[in-house]
Amino acid sequence: MTGPSEAITTEVPQPKQRPVFPQTFAERAMGSGWSIVRTVLFRWSPPPLNRWRLLLLRLFGAAVHRSAYIAPSVRIEYPWNLVVERDVVVANNVILNCMGRIEIGAGTRISRYAHLCAGTHAYERRDMKIVRRAITIGRGAWIAVDAFVGPGVSIGDRCLLAARSSAFSDLPADSVCMGEPAKRYRAWAGIGS
Repeated sequence: MTGPSEAITTEVPQPKQRPVFPQTFAERAMGSGWSIVRTVLFRWSPPPLNRWRLLLLRLFGAAVHRSAYIAPSVRIEYPWNLVVERDVVVANNVILNCMGRIEIGAGTRISRYAHLCAGTHAYERRDMKIVRRAITIGRGAWIAVDAFVGPGVSIGDRCLLAARSSAFSDLPADSVCMGEPAKRYRAWAGIGS
């Protein structure tokens, strides 16, 4: 028991540091510029002005084929890590978080509210450092409404990731995959078959 004159001390652990995302000064500057351009010019462009949006993305380092369509409400972070091949359609309210490289194969469709996140935290480290992990989406694939593709995942050619499913590991080609985590459900021939 302590008396009124004795001080009680409690050891309080140091707070965790802010998660670190390894970026160069140039990447930070481009990120700030893109944030302004995305908010003012990209987001408010009418849907028919797709070429304008593709031009803005290219100005910030994205490799986007001229036949791709990207809706104005798509949220793209770090566009210099984005590769979009021919005839890709990215629908409204999709999130493409390109902390790591995201490659989207020809003829692929990404439906509304889908989320592709190419980065994760090193949760075993005290600083929770952010780690870039590339995502590859094959040709003729379909990422359905509200689906999630996690960091480091490859989706095979002509693979359908069903609505509200989550891919945390690679998914095979020519398959319908669903669930959380997504698993192969049955064969599928792809878009346009």
